[in-house]
Amino acid sequence: MYQPLADELRPVHLEDVCGQEHILGPNALLRRIIESEKIPNLIFYGPSGTGKTTVANLIAAKTKRKLFRLNATTASSADIKEIYAQLDTFLAPDGVLLYLDEIQYFNKKQQQTLLEYIENGKITLIASTTENPYFYVYNAILSRSTVFEFKAIGPEAALKAIRRAVGYLESKNGVRAETEEGTLEHIAFACGGDIRKAINAVELLFSAGKAENGVVHLTLEDAKQISQRSAMRYDREGDDHFDDLSALMKSIRGSDPDAALHYLARFLEAGDLPSACRRILCSACEDIGLAYPQAIAIVKACVDSALQLGMPEARLPLADAVILLATAPKSNSGCMAIDAAISDVKHGRTGPVPRELQNVHADGAGFEREQGYLYPHDFPNHWVRQQYLPDAIKDRRYYEYGDNKTEQAARRYWDEIKKTPG
Repeated sequence: MYQPLADELRPVHLEDVCGQEHILGPNALLRRIIESEKIPNLIFYGPSGTGKTTVANLIAAKTKRKLFRLNATTASSADIKEIYAQLDTFLAPDGVLLYLDEIQYFNKKQQQTLLEYIENGKITLIASTTENPYFYVYNAILSRSTVFEFKAIGPEAALKAIRRAVGYLESKNGVRAETEEGTLEHIAFACGGDIRKAINAVELLFSAGKAENGVVHLTLEDAKQISQRSAMRYDREGDDHFDDLSALMKSIRGSDPDAALHYLARFLEAGDLPSACRRILCSACEDIGLAYPQAIAIVKACVDSALQLGMPEARLPLADAVILLATAPKSNSGCMAIDAAISDVKHGRTGPVPRELQNVHADGAGFEREQGYLYPHDFPNHWVRQQYLPDAIKDRRYYEYGDNKTEQAARRYWDEIKKTPG
C-alpha cells in the first residue's frame, strides 16, 4: 500500500518537529506540558502541514495513551459515543486521547455532545483547526481547553526537512541525488510554510528525476513545475482570505505600494477580482478620501475597467489603482465624521428637524405656516448663518478638516467667508 513520504518521515521525537520553537522550544510551555505527561484538553490552531497531527501523535506516544483519530468533516456524534462506550475495554486509568481534526466542521450541537465526554477526563481532547478557534469553537469547549497556535514553517526550517527527505530517499532507493543549485531552496520557499507539501514535492522530484548510473538528477525546472501555485493558501470563507483583505487595505493606508501590490497579487492569482475591487474602492473613500477626492472617481474607473477586461489584463488597471492610492495623501476625516454622526443617531441623539428646514408643502393646503428658511443663494458667497442641526445637538461637530492640502484650502475658504457678519 502506498504511503506518502510525508507520513513515512513523520517525526518520532519532539526535537525532529520543524519550527514551532515558540511552543516546542527547550523551555516553551507546550513542551513542558508534554514532558509532564499531564495533558489537558488542547486545541491546535494553524495552517496545514505545520505539525499539529504530528505533535498529537507524539503526545500519545509520550503518555502511552490510546489515541483515537476522527476528522470532523466525516465524523459524527455517534463516533464519539462509540469511543466512550469502549473505554472500559482499554483498561486505561488515565483515559484515552481523542484527536479531532478540523473541529470547525462540527456544528454547535455536535460540539456540545463532545463536551459531555471530555467533562470527566476519561477522554482528553486534542482538536486541530486551520481557522481561528475563537470564532469556530464552542465557548464551553474553549474554556476547558488550552489553545496553541502553530505557525507556517519558515524557509530555513523547511529546508532542513527537505534535505532530510532527500537523504531518506537516497538511502531507500539506493541512489545518489545530484541536485541543481537552488532546487531545494526553491521548494522551501514555494511550499508556503507547509512541510507536507515540501516533502511531497521532493518525492515527486525523485519520481520524475532522470536516473543514470545510480544518480538521480533533481533540476530547478522540475521543482518550479511541481511547485506552481503551491504556496497559495486561499479559501474565500477562511481566515486567510480576510487576513489578505486586511493586509491589502492596511498596506494602502500605510502608504506602502510594494506591500499593497503583493496582497493584490494574491487575489489576482486566486482569481478573486470582486474581493480585491471592493477593498480598493473602500480604501479610496476611507483612507484617501477628501485629501485627494479625485482618487475615488479614478479608482472606480480602474475597477470598472478591470471587471470588464477580466484576467490577465485586469491586473493593469488594478495595479494602477493600488499604486495611486498607496502613494496618495491620506485623510480619514470623512470616515470619522460619518461614524460620529451614525453613533449619535444610534444612541437617540436626534430631535425634530428645525422648522426652517422642514418641507413647507407637508403642512397641507391652507395650513402653511411661516417657515423662515433663508435661501443661501440669495446671500453673498452663497452662504448665510443659519441653524441646520436639531436644537438638542445644535452645536455638535462631526467633521474636522484633515491636515492635507485640499482640506486645509477648503477650511481657509470657509473661515474667510464665515467672518462675514450675519
